[in-house]
Amino acid sequence: MELDHLIIGQGLAGSLLAWELIRRGSKVIIVDNGLESASQVAAGLINPITGKRLVKSSDVDHLLPIAKQYYAQLAETFAQTFYIEKPMLRLFRSDTERALCHKRFQDPAYHAYLDPLSCPDDIISPLVARFGYVQQKQTGYLLTVPLLQCLKSFFIDRGCYRLAAVDYQDIQLQPTLSWQAYRPKQLIFCEGYLASQNPWFSWLPFQLAKGEILTLAHQSQLPDNIINFGEWLIPLTGQLVRLGASFDHKNLNTQATEQGKHDLLTALKPIWADSVNALTIKHQAHIRPCTLDKQPFLGFHPHYPQLALFNGFGAKGSLQIPSYCQRFADALIDGSPVPSAIQRHYATHFPT
Repeated sequence: MELDHLIIGQGLAGSLLAWELIRRGSKVIIVDNGLESASQVAAGLINPITGKRLVKSSDVDHLLPIAKQYYAQLAETFAQTFYIEKPMLRLFRSDTERALCHKRFQDPAYHAYLDPLSCPDDIISPLVARFGYVQQKQTGYLLTVPLLQCLKSFFIDRGCYRLAAVDYQDIQLQPTLSWQAYRPKQLIFCEGYLASQNPWFSWLPFQLAKGEILTLAHQSQLPDNIINFGEWLIPLTGQLVRLGASFDHKNLNTQATEQGKHDLLTALKPIWADSVNALTIKHQAHIRPCTLDKQPFLGFHPHYPQLALFNGFGAKGSLQIPSYCQRFADALIDGSPVPSAIQRHYATHFPT
């Protein structure tokens, strides 16, 4: 079967890229192994200001409006809400962090994302904020599981979904690109952390990170906000919250661990004493496809340009993928320049 694009992986990256290409009239097949992906475990957080130094995410002023618009269009198409915009309470962990946030608030570039600081004695019961807190604006989270389910049904209905595990040895590059009965013009790997084992792209400097997330049932009256205290809490429907997420660069597996659970609950207790009474009803783990230079990996193999990669979004996929899938679709269809191209790493591994 002749087609334009064969996409490997139906996580958020592969699904939104396939959606974008189909919208533009491309003939696409998306292949997935049916196993739980990092996208299905991830919290889907969108937070414009991150890290201990409260720094604006790179290019967020451009990426965030596009992401919101993209998820709104998907919501209209499927008559279902996928992006939940909800303010975030950032609980300071020290006077130094509070002072740094005050400095950020003096910068007009941060005004769209930060409310004025709250004093330590401001009440956000039952939470404890010894050093005060700030409310961050334009934060939220993506309901990735229902979104991916809707997109999977869409792909199946169009006859462009295939449930299969791809063996790299079954991919033929000569005389023409093919996999099984498919002969695509372009094969695009959207495999998440598995790309680090891909024979054509494993040379890229991934910095994989395992993350563990808990879902807790509780009886407290928590604020209806995302809570950031170094880790984060996301309120769900009913008396449920998600707690996460750990970062482990050494134990790169998808097994939930008692140590990971212990570490998360221990971090939560100082800011929410009643958390000791919460019941863990789900414990998940997966591997984020983070990159060493914190930029995603997009582009074409230097020797086999019919092979492409769309990967490396790490913990910021919900924010970045909508814009990048549009720009990568431009590159695939019209030959436009590739944003954040993997060409920046060619010289290290493919010297001329």
